[in-house]
Amino acid sequence: MSKPMPTEEGILAFLEKCDAFYPPDAVNASIGQQREWYNALCREFSPPYPAGLVAGDALVDDCVPVRRYRPVRIATPAQLLYLHGGGFVVGSLDSHDSICAEIADAVGAELTAVDYRLAPEEVWPAQHDDCYAVLRSLVDQGHKVVVVGDSAGGNLAAGLCVRAAREGWSGSILGQVLIYPALGGDLETGSYDEMGEAPGLSTSDVRYYREVLKAPADDPVAYPLLLDDVATLPPAYITAAHFDPLRDDGRHYATRLAEAGVEVWFREEPQMVHAWLRARHMSEGARAGFAALCRAVTHFALSGN
Repeated sequence: MSKPMPTEEGILAFLEKCDAFYPPDAVNASIGQQREWYNALCREFSPPYPAGLVAGDALVDDCVPVRRYRPVRIATPAQLLYLHGGGFVVGSLDSHDSICAEIADAVGAELTAVDYRLAPEEVWPAQHDDCYAVLRSLVDQGHKVVVVGDSAGGNLAAGLCVRAAREGWSGSILGQVLIYPALGGDLETGSYDEMGEAPGLSTSDVRYYREVLKAPADDPVAYPLLLDDVATLPPAYITAAHFDPLRDDGRHYATRLAEAGVEVWFREEPQMVHAWLRARHMSEGARAGFAALCRAVTHFALSGN
């Protein structure tokens, strides 16, 4: 079977550039090497902040590092919470720094990014607990929040909403924005089979990240597709990449939410691959996807005004 590949020139150029920093078989390297490669890749796709935006680092509960972004224009009192991707193994406040800055600026809202603990040094639920602590701190201060996450961060964002619904305070979450999220789909079927060797992320990579995380296989907070009743979850915007083994996780979750009467927007990027957010300044498809993402975040943030 031939390797599934997009045809858009911009995204192909992006993939070629990524391969120069982060080889397709990176998960076979040591954890330290993976992080070194990933950090170098992220630096390559980190343009300057939008004019006037300021950011500063802090600690929540004296233990969870965060970075807070404040754009020049504030259009809503709602707060944005961003949870980075990286398979729970790589990623940091720096890896998604420019992405967070541009989202905050586009929406006109303050944004908090979380530097949650990584596996394998810290396994489940350390990552979730760190993100939960930051979300609760924002809610306890009286804020309404839009939770945003990509890939592993999309998993964490969805899991936070599941936990908030269980505990009866999901109304404080204005929306969940899940960007090519990993939600616990069957690794043998659908897009996990069709796109098993897609560029940027393979099904074997997804399996590796699940094994490293060590989350209980029956926990809907870790694997939201397992949730029996999704009717009390916050409104959602879910975006998936066509050339991505995680594609059907987003599709199926959007379907579940829609069938339960939850407001949900689903957008599939026909020429995109996993991690296309980084390509937003080189690919027309990624640029359009990023603009749609920012419009969705804005919609949720303004709904709390």
